[in-house]
Amino acid sequence: MHAIKPFNTLGRSAQDFEPIQPGKVGFYGCGPTVYNYAHIGNLRTYVFEDLLVRSLRRFGYEVTHVMNITDVGHLSGDDDTGEDKMVRSAKERGESVLQIARFYTDAFFRDTGRLGIARPTVVCKATEHVADMIALIQRIEAKGYTYMSGGNLYFDVTKFPTYGELANLRMDDLKAGARIEVDENKKNPHDFVLWFTKSKFENQALVWDSPWGVGYPGWHIECSAMSMKYLGESFDIHAGGIDHVPVHHTNEIAQSEAATGKKWVNYWMHAEFLILDKGKMSKSKGGFITLQSLVDAGFDPLDYRYFCLGGHYRSQLTFSWEAMEQAKASRKALADRILDLRDKLAGQDIPAVSALGRAAAERLARFDDALADDLAAPRALAELWQLVRDSQAPAADALAAALEMDGALGLGLAAARREEASVDPETVGRIEALIAARAAAKKAKNWAEADAIRGQLKEMSIALEDGPSGTTWKKLA
Repeated sequence: MHAIKPFNTLGRSAQDFEPIQPGKVGFYGCGPTVYNYAHIGNLRTYVFEDLLVRSLRRFGYEVTHVMNITDVGHLSGDDDTGEDKMVRSAKERGESVLQIARFYTDAFFRDTGRLGIARPTVVCKATEHVADMIALIQRIEAKGYTYMSGGNLYFDVTKFPTYGELANLRMDDLKAGARIEVDENKKNPHDFVLWFTKSKFENQALVWDSPWGVGYPGWHIECSAMSMKYLGESFDIHAGGIDHVPVHHTNEIAQSEAATGKKWVNYWMHAEFLILDKGKMSKSKGGFITLQSLVDAGFDPLDYRYFCLGGHYRSQLTFSWEAMEQAKASRKALADRILDLRDKLAGQDIPAVSALGRAAAERLARFDDALADDLAAPRALAELWQLVRDSQAPAADALAAALEMDGALGLGLAAARREEASVDPETVGRIEALIAARAAAKKAKNWAEADAIRGQLKEMSIALEDGPSGTTWKKLA
């Protein structure tokens, strides 16, 4: 099994990966809050997580990938401030919260499917796991980490000595400031709600009975409860966006480890922001770009995946329409290289990876080394390009290795097809006249003339295919 070395946010260093169970990986990735369409900044994180899962499976690990769907209880501020995103969207659209959730959940998976992102092993909705959350909160309460105030149940961060370790926060520095809105019910500004009751939000759309009163769970508790249900009380990898580090993931660690008394997650991996000219993309500010926006502008969703792979997941990536045009052109050129290799094989079988010649095998090994080095996608993509340009690698070897690489990159190269462009009637007549002249030259065994005509057609981007029933043609884009 290939040794891999991810960068662990907990400790801020690249660390050798050692799963809890040999050969198996438990992986939890924070899913969407389904009150609106995912924007392309959100989707960058899911492309990164898909690359992680594909790479782990490529290296022989059995991966259980769990993702939550937040369909209740996420306020517009991670620190328990603002209004409920689901309720706000439902009011705006004049529909129920559950109708909104179903609509945007379907939209999310439609987008991820178009991006070549594999569906997680387990997709779990918050509304279907409230009993699990209540049970976990009871465990936390029994350990003495909670208090009631103003009708809500809070987690007391001062009772958890390592609170803030993930974000490099020091307990002495956790004082009320501009980033944290003061809640008079809290003993400490960074305390967070485990269970809300009606005292916080009257006429809440979705509420449940609980030992603390009728209400609904805080946002953070859902990830702890559902990850433990499907992966156990300790698991290997937790991932998400970099914005989750200071509050959401920090709070998840505190409540989870308070309940169990043991380490919850061994490796934390976080994707950086997608940046626009005016800063980080955000739904709350409006004007965000969806995947459909890119499609409407003439891009294939996989062009955006290629764009994402062109930057390392831990580096901020700047979006521009010019960069998308470059990604589109590069992906098309890569697909054309794959098609050229297929043409050279003329239907012959490609070899197994174990039978690759030296040139292709070395490229593939360097590709794997890049992925193993904290998912260095730009380096891996560069190895793929070097492979398809390598004159030392036979076409069959190059194609076999390239498709292996694409199994991790997910660019859909195995399904690549030539693009055909439209041709006006006048040009069609000219093409067919040249093909007829070529046929006459071949019949007269004037091979030089026939080759010259074929070359002329090639300059017009016309591809010929000779068969038993004659010559067919198509125009390449």
